[in-house]
Amino acid sequence: MPKKKITKAVYLKWYEDMLFWRKFEDKASALYIQQKIRGFLHLYNGQEAVLAGSLYAMEKGDKMITAYRNHVQPIGLGEDPRRIMAELMGKETGTSHGKGGSMHMFSKEHHFYGGHGIVGGQIPLGAGLAFADKYKGDKHVTLCYMGDGAVRQGAFHETMNLAMLWKLPVVFVIENNGYAMGTSVKRTANHEDIYKLGLGYEMPCAPVEGMDPAHVYEAMQEAVDRARNGDGPTLLEVRTYRFKGHSMSDAQHYRTKEEVAKYQEQDPITIVKNVIESKKYATPKQLEEIDERVKDLVNECVKFGDESEFPKAEDLYKNVYSQEDYPFIKNH
Repeated sequence: MPKKKITKAVYLKWYEDMLFWRKFEDKASALYIQQKIRGFLHLYNGQEAVLAGSLYAMEKGDKMITAYRNHVQPIGLGEDPRRIMAELMGKETGTSHGKGGSMHMFSKEHHFYGGHGIVGGQIPLGAGLAFADKYKGDKHVTLCYMGDGAVRQGAFHETMNLAMLWKLPVVFVIENNGYAMGTSVKRTANHEDIYKLGLGYEMPCAPVEGMDPAHVYEAMQEAVDRARNGDGPTLLEVRTYRFKGHSMSDAQHYRTKEEVAKYQEQDPITIVKNVIESKKYATPKQLEEIDERVKDLVNECVKFGDESEFPKAEDLYKNVYSQEDYPFIKNH
């Protein structure tokens, strides 16, 4: 299909969405320090343009699957952000009833299939989702995301081979944010152009400038169209940057403050805001109103999470098996 126009309405939506995702996660960071969120917490700050541009290329029924930096993706797909915050806080009202937490978000209703803690574990699953659509004759596309470190897993290469062999309707997206935990690409491979791994499978592949949602959309639309038309998968290396550490426990000794500051000059939210201001898509007052809406919604999410109940002890045995009276589960 022809590329969609990136209109005033799109830029205003991008700005409000990305600003909300950023403020939502900033609040999650604060709640983690207060120990209202436990376990692990991996923030998406700086990478918002990857999701914003991708969502604009998706159609109803398309699927998304990713690793454990996964809080804002289901929100972008339409999930109630209050339920995401509740899940982060381990509450019954969360999307997985408090059992998944930060790393295992899931929303079948909105076609978001995780949230996977095993590095690279989501890659063959993404191909499986695409296989199901092809098998059933549905014209849906799966977007399968991974970090730059996940391409070192054998499952990545096995999946590339079969996805290309079977012409599966899937787009593989490497979110190259510079570091696999604290390890740069140059320390793990003889090459730094990760997208070229697709050449070994004769898979269409390309690098993408990942700090501007307009650039992400352009590349993503082409890849999605190829998949939807039955021409098979694409491998995109979206070059982005995370402003926070790998997780909340990351001391970030592997990079300098100057490096982070340099990339913060390319903040995707600022890039979008600059377009809005230069094209006079919104007045300063209208931008302030967006900021207030975002602030109010974040506060509403926290209030909802705070006021929700923790799961009861007996809930531990629920949803383990689809069969309600499964004989090997006993509620002690």
